[in-house]
Amino acid sequence: MAEHIEFAGDFKLDKLVIHNHEDRLAVDIKRLVVEFNIYESMFSNALTGTLVISDSTNLISKLPVQGTERLTFKLSTPGSRAIDCTKPGHAMHVYSVSDKQQSSDGQEIYTLHFASREFLRNIRTRVSQSYSGRIDQMVASILGDEDYLDSRKTVNVQKTRNQDKITIPNMHPFQAIGMLQKRAMADDSESVGYHFYETPTGFHFRSWESMCVDKNGNPREVKQSFEHMSINQSDESAYSDGKDKITHDYQSVEKYRFINSSHDVAANQAAGTYAHRVITHNIYNKSYKESDYSYHNYYNDTKHVDGNKVPVVPTPVDFDDKGISDYAESRVSVIPTTQFAHNEDTGSFGVDVEQDGITTAARVSQTNQVIGGTILEMTIKGQSYLEVGDVVQFNLQTVENKKISNGKFDPQYSGRYIITKIRHRVTQEEYLNVIELSKDSVANAYPSRRITKYPGNKGTKDKGTVKDIGTSHYSEMGRKSNWSKHYHHS
Repeated sequence: MAEHIEFAGDFKLDKLVIHNHEDRLAVDIKRLVVEFNIYESMFSNALTGTLVISDSTNLISKLPVQGTERLTFKLSTPGSRAIDCTKPGHAMHVYSVSDKQQSSDGQEIYTLHFASREFLRNIRTRVSQSYSGRIDQMVASILGDEDYLDSRKTVNVQKTRNQDKITIPNMHPFQAIGMLQKRAMADDSESVGYHFYETPTGFHFRSWESMCVDKNGNPREVKQSFEHMSINQSDESAYSDGKDKITHDYQSVEKYRFINSSHDVAANQAAGTYAHRVITHNIYNKSYKESDYSYHNYYNDTKHVDGNKVPVVPTPVDFDDKGISDYAESRVSVIPTTQFAHNEDTGSFGVDVEQDGITTAARVSQTNQVIGGTILEMTIKGQSYLEVGDVVQFNLQTVENKKISNGKFDPQYSGRYIITKIRHRVTQEEYLNVIELSKDSVANAYPSRRITKYPGNKGTKDKGTVKDIGTSHYSEMGRKSNWSKHYHHS
């Protein structure tokens, strides 16, 4: 295949080779592949994928394919960074064969499931060790330790500020990292919500905030811009802005859907996104402390993907004139502070036991803002250089009078998003990306007046009435409606 792009969706796939379990036989199966998928996700610790095979050579028996094979390949958009699994330590490992059946033309169809080596090594090993120092250093150590994950890949970490003493009690490595992830606090920001995931460029241990802004606190560079084009924009007139057809097609979104088109206020309220009371207690000295977290009070302490434009305004939501972040009892958590007594009373996060309550609530809120914010899924022409954690721009045209308004973009749903999931889908014909995006803010702030009273409260103090509805009441209703004469027994 050529080194330059001939059309949007063009791809270069250098040998797709399966190596048998003894490494004595290697077969290029590219011509047998019906569909090839690679999955990366901010919420998954490792890369995974599937291969749908149409086989007329009985390959599955000749190798044989039993679920312990290695897979090497190099997939790229011509001229850009490749997803390279040919480098030492980067090969994928087949772990399952499923959906085996025979087609009408005699072909044998089956699906191979594969994942990175660390995915399988995680299942086979456990961590039983004490660590002391920064959280990010502990994560890097577990990844690189020959007794644990023994990874040969790049580990991209955001430095943590909390020093800690931790004993890992016989956990699988990914479980251990998950425990460390919950305690991590960024060194250069107020972020306490860390994510651990793998992309084609290596492993990542970083906060959501680090994906939003650079080290200087400035918005990160947009990797690519996308726009949903109307049908009447598909002709040559759409290129009048100077874009060539390939660029235009790469930036076009023909299919999209909002998985969560707005913040689910009820779900987020119950989950502690907006308000959260954390009770910390010390069983030794019989003391406790209540800490109340308020979303609107702390929102500006952290950075967000589209600036600090809050997606839920703090206007009163009930007759008591309280805002949505004023109900601390929406979620109540109780945590012991003495469970980390070895930390010399520095608390759960190794920093300050007095801040454990607020820190715990902030971590919960920051995590929920990612998974419970605006979530968009779109299908675009395949671009191998995109990966989870990248910032992209999405422009959604407004609809007025049942017509798409050219040049006008939705003020809330357009704007900057962070990629949280990518499916790289390759067929014989084309390469597509199915991308899931998330944002925890809005592009343009909602209009907000200084309202201190619940709009439904017209100044009345009248209460609802209590009415006794006994048998006589129902009898009276029956006489008034005379329903009985319309009812006949069959």
